[in-house]
Amino acid sequence: MLNETELAALLQPFGLRLTDRQTTQLRTYLEVLLRWNAKINLTAIRRPEDCVTRHFGESLYLARWVNLEGSLLDIGSGAGFPGLALKIPFPDLAMTLLEPTAKKRAFLKEVARACEFRDIEVCGQRLEEFADGEARPSFDNASSRAVGHFEELLPLAVRCLKPGGRLYLWLSHDQGSQLATATDCLRWGSPIPIPLTREGEIWRGEYAGPTTNP
Repeated sequence: MLNETELAALLQPFGLRLTDRQTTQLRTYLEVLLRWNAKINLTAIRRPEDCVTRHFGESLYLARWVNLEGSLLDIGSGAGFPGLALKIPFPDLAMTLLEPTAKKRAFLKEVARACEFRDIEVCGQRLEEFADGEARPSFDNASSRAVGHFEELLPLAVRCLKPGGRLYLWLSHDQGSQLATATDCLRWGSPIPIPLTREGEIWRGEYAGPTTNP
């Protein structure tokens, strides 16, 4: 297992400085990830060092740019990136993790327990089911990583946001260039280049609220 000095060196390119508690939570999360990954293939990335930079560093990098408050919907959580990892810098963020695969949901719950994360709901619905549900809540933020099919995902994600809510997407530059044509209900800011990647970016879109016809 990586020690604190090694973790700090790996996160240094992202400008991340973690508290002792945050470092402990990251190491615990990483330990659970590596143990479970040997059984259920949560990620193709196997080396602990690569997991820290590719998963934790890229996810937590958002904390350098924004202060997430209120609630967050993480779409297609998988191994918990970016959503569950964002509990490390934002412990008060109420979080709903959408993950349809039962074994991955069990993993997410185990990480939340081991890291003593609070106010987390792990939901087995797909986004289209969740967005069309009668009891669908409205979120202050939503996130997703390595997504495609924007013409389907974005309108559904917007349906889950409050007016003024923000959507954060981890994409390649080529993927991001498609966003403007995928929906007209989000105002996109300048993308955030992700360190140690060739063209990885975090895209931020703000939902202005439903439009009304004159």
